[in-house]
Amino acid sequence: MSISPFNHSHFLGYVNFVSPAFIKVHFPSSVLMKTFVHHAETMRGGLVGNYIVIEGEEKGFLGKMLEISLPEKERLELSERTFSTKAFHPVGRIEVLLSFDLFEPSKIEKGINSLPLIGSKVFICSGEFLATHFKTFGIKPENIIDSPTFRMGNLIYDKNVPVDISLQALFSRHCAVVGTTGGGKSYTISKFIEGVIETGAKAIILDPTGEYSTFDTHKNVAHSVLISESYFPYQNLSLNDLFVLFRPSGQVQQPILLEAIKSLKVAKCLLINIPNNGHTKDGVNDVFNFKGQHTVVSNGLVVKQGNFTAAYNNAYYIYKNIVEDFAFNNFDISLLHRQIGNECFQIFNDRWSGTRDERNYGNATSLIMRINNVISDADYSGMFGFNNPTTSNLINQIENFLKDPSINILRIGFENVPYNFQVREILANSLGRYLLNKARTNVFRDDPLILFVDEAHQFLNKKIKDEYFESTELNAFDNIAKESRKYGLFLCLSTQMPRDIPVGTLSQMGTFITHRLINYQDKEAIASSCSTANKETLAFLPSLGSGEAIIMGVDFPMPISVMVDLPEITPRFNTPKFKIKQRQV
Repeated sequence: MSISPFNHSHFLGYVNFVSPAFIKVHFPSSVLMKTFVHHAETMRGGLVGNYIVIEGEEKGFLGKMLEISLPEKERLELSERTFSTKAFHPVGRIEVLLSFDLFEPSKIEKGINSLPLIGSKVFICSGEFLATHFKTFGIKPENIIDSPTFRMGNLIYDKNVPVDISLQALFSRHCAVVGTTGGGKSYTISKFIEGVIETGAKAIILDPTGEYSTFDTHKNVAHSVLISESYFPYQNLSLNDLFVLFRPSGQVQQPILLEAIKSLKVAKCLLINIPNNGHTKDGVNDVFNFKGQHTVVSNGLVVKQGNFTAAYNNAYYIYKNIVEDFAFNNFDISLLHRQIGNECFQIFNDRWSGTRDERNYGNATSLIMRINNVISDADYSGMFGFNNPTTSNLINQIENFLKDPSINILRIGFENVPYNFQVREILANSLGRYLLNKARTNVFRDDPLILFVDEAHQFLNKKIKDEYFESTELNAFDNIAKESRKYGLFLCLSTQMPRDIPVGTLSQMGTFITHRLINYQDKEAIASSCSTANKETLAFLPSLGSGEAIIMGVDFPMPISVMVDLPEITPRFNTPKFKIKQRQV
């Protein structure tokens, strides 16, 4: 049975002004604005921010009180004594949020197809009516029963009204949690994590600071801390990622590095795929014969000195699809610096020279040193598994997590990853690209995955540059935002600086959980990216307290001002407190 939103004990007044932007309500008496209790529910009729309902001829309307004032004449007579003894007739300004069917109030129409008439009655909106509708936002009527919801908090202006939100409404069109430092973003993300666990969904968290490590002991949460517990295999780095790590100079070192990588991939293919046929041993060397000519692989290296090019070229074209697929670089990276030396031979009459080109080798010397330094560095080796890693392969951990129905959350910790040389950005971008490629195979269609990216401004809108080389921007998350929704991979960004998120990414966010925002550029970034973020809604953002937020987006017919509940498991980092210390005499 539908709940009637119109109760005459909740009567406020009459509509006396209608415009496309707002309407005004006339209070016959200031007594109607006072707080009273009705069926154990506290009704506050005279507070800015309260929700009201308007009874039209064919439709009802839900609105929000934006402003209350007194007529000029009565305002001059106002005093503490006269307010309690004389009759005043306040006027309220209301923003109309949505309309609903008078005979079936649960049937909501987003947008305003019509407006109330002059003289329409205005009522305080009951909490029961609001709470019933919040959980249906973003869900088709036929799917309401089966759609998982969780308790996010209560209305800011009425703590008795619970706000239950469906995962579909929050994440199915991507989500952004924004707000200044101390606004409550981390608590909101923690509440989301608890909601994911409660509803049995799955999510991966990219945690740059270890803030959500407090969830690691939960039985439904797995964790993988990079360097200390796991590594991201370098084989899953793209060619651009490798160029950023090794920083080859553009016209001299870059071609040599590219050829060395191709040679090592050819060597890997030959050693794996031709164990017997056409494969002989010449001492320690592996010799692969092609039409009477041979390619020599010595300890995993392609030997070019003094050999014909034809045999190598034949092998190259046999495995061309693998060799030129630079999204997966399966070769022995510990041999890369030595293979670069093998590339420094000129070709004469279809044969590599027997003597090394010392000029090319001299130009490549600094590159060889950089590669040696990166591969031998303990942090880099721990991140990418360069030298016989003792930790777990992160890709395998992700695969196991996706298959395990008892685990809902996988936290990938970046707290041990250093900030130098933009390796954090490279790692996060590579993880995003891996998940996007996996989503394109439709594995998340029946069991969607939420990807949380905390402190997103650290990873998005980044372009790798140095004095020698400038690659394309790191755009994996931008691509996820633009195309992964149809594959079932949903993105949830958390940032204190929405202005630093690429416009193309931010505009793809269907839901915004907006905590306190003060900076004009940040508010403008939200206004330009969220269709429901009008001037009246944005006006409330600077005054929000800690933990308070406004939910708005495509699947929300109206903005919701919510006080987010404290999560049962709080984030690791709270604001440090100053302490009284006894001064040493």
